[in-house]
Amino acid sequence: MSVNRFGKILSVSTFGESHGPAIGCVIDGVPPGIAIAPEQFRHDLDRRATGKSRHTSQRHETDEIEILSGVYQGKTTGTALALLIRNTDARSKDYADIDAQFRPGHADYTYWQKYGIRDPNGGGRSSARETTMRVAAGVIAKAWLAQQFNITVRGYLSQLGPLKPRQHDWQVVETNPFFWPDPDMVTELEAYMDALRKSGDSIGAAVTVVAEGVPPGWGEPIYGKLDAEIALAMMSINAVKGVEIGDGFAAIEQKGSEHRDEMRPDGFLSNHAGGILGGISTGQTIRTRIAIKPTSSLRLPGQTVNTQGEPVEVITKGRHDPCVGIRATPIAEAMLALVLMDQAMRHRAQCGDVGVVAPRIPAGTDQE
Repeated sequence: MSVNRFGKILSVSTFGESHGPAIGCVIDGVPPGIAIAPEQFRHDLDRRATGKSRHTSQRHETDEIEILSGVYQGKTTGTALALLIRNTDARSKDYADIDAQFRPGHADYTYWQKYGIRDPNGGGRSSARETTMRVAAGVIAKAWLAQQFNITVRGYLSQLGPLKPRQHDWQVVETNPFFWPDPDMVTELEAYMDALRKSGDSIGAAVTVVAEGVPPGWGEPIYGKLDAEIALAMMSINAVKGVEIGDGFAAIEQKGSEHRDEMRPDGFLSNHAGGILGGISTGQTIRTRIAIKPTSSLRLPGQTVNTQGEPVEVITKGRHDPCVGIRATPIAEAMLALVLMDQAMRHRAQCGDVGVVAPRIPAGTDQE
């Protein structure tokens, strides 16, 4: 079977291809009574969209949401919520020269091996275009989490190639095309990307996403661990090759006396664990970081084989991101929000009668 569904109680199924007539999703398990309208999707869809700056692909999609079902008089009904976005700016001719070639570093070869057929136009189902619907579903999850628990989910680009922020200011993240938290470095990033684009090459990136206000107790032991499901969600995003929770791989060099998050009645003293212990939320800020590979859609020639097994040279034309990580922040936010909403509903189903358990330790000091 082909798995296109994510989540347990709150589940999201996406469909559509990069250059097909439309993309869409069906969200099942949405609670009734959530106020929703097409214009609510505009902000996050614009944040994810291509063509908003010279540093991303110049494909221009309108990304107008059509609500097909599950909403009556502006509120969700509790039935399946179906959303659709029509593709309006696909250029399949850009892929005519490589429809019988496997682009190195892409899903072309693996899709061919799995299905015996593939859609070469824009990457088909493996295109980042699919993530548009995840962002749309995430809008609903963010709204519900904020309304029910006052939870905020937000992220930023925490590394672009060799460049890392030297300071962190949430107020400036949304004021530049990179989702970058250091205002003094934006000009440096622009120069770096301009040079990269002129060279015809690409670069990787990292995105950090946090969820503030998550209560303790969400998640399940062993096979339903909250951090495991976050990792699964993040790894499902196109081009993600690594996930860290909390300090992640930095914990390798830490001693136990440093890494353990000590507690006092007035709060935790640190948050190296990223807000999750034993697969269950602690009430601290949940923090995850993802590593995103450089795209392999390059105008620089490379070696590959064609569908006949013959060696050929491949050059990818068309509109591509020199750094796909620049647009990944709203996607990662959406996936974290969807995991948390699903976990909240699962917790309520099993442990809703438990209530607040004493003592409840304040979040204390959180680390960004």
